[in-house]
Amino acid sequence: MPKKNKAVFLDRDGTIIEDTGYISTPAQIKFIPGSIAAIKKLNQAGYKVIVITNQSGVARGLFSEDMLQTIDKVVHRQILNGHAQVDGFYYCPHHPEHGVYPYKQKCDCRKPEIGLIKKAVKEHQIELDGSWLVGDHSCDIAAGQKAGVQTVFVLTGHGAKERENLPAKPGHTAADLAAAVKYILGE
Repeated sequence: MPKKNKAVFLDRDGTIIEDTGYISTPAQIKFIPGSIAAIKKLNQAGYKVIVITNQSGVARGLFSEDMLQTIDKVVHRQILNGHAQVDGFYYCPHHPEHGVYPYKQKCDCRKPEIGLIKKAVKEHQIELDGSWLVGDHSCDIAAGQKAGVQTVFVLTGHGAKERENLPAKPGHTAADLAAAVKYILGE
């Protein structure tokens, strides 16, 4: 039975696309093998797919919000070209210690805080019970746990390095997004 109001929140860098540092141009986008097909499986299962990403490169002056939005549009277009769909992209451009006004600030949208999740829930009428968050950083897992969703930690991106130092245990650990989606769908 489709989960009409359930979602899978995905981190972007290190989960969907390779984390090559601060991605500042569309030319740097490289998808992790199997990630688009995994998103398509979530779509077919009736989950909304929401990208929730920290992008402190804006605060640090490495790229503008306009460029970040362009990068997200290119990512989304490539996902669409793979016959999959992302229902929303949400990003935090802030950093509490680095950057300049108005981006240098402590905010409620930078993971592990859940401001972006709350915004997505409101805009997409998502039920958190039965929803998931998948990411490669401890802050992803902490945000999912604060929001009350099930969590899957992936070993792509920073996952392999962060695995041993996770302050909170994720609900499940998977090799990559494709394996995480198989777990979520009970395959």
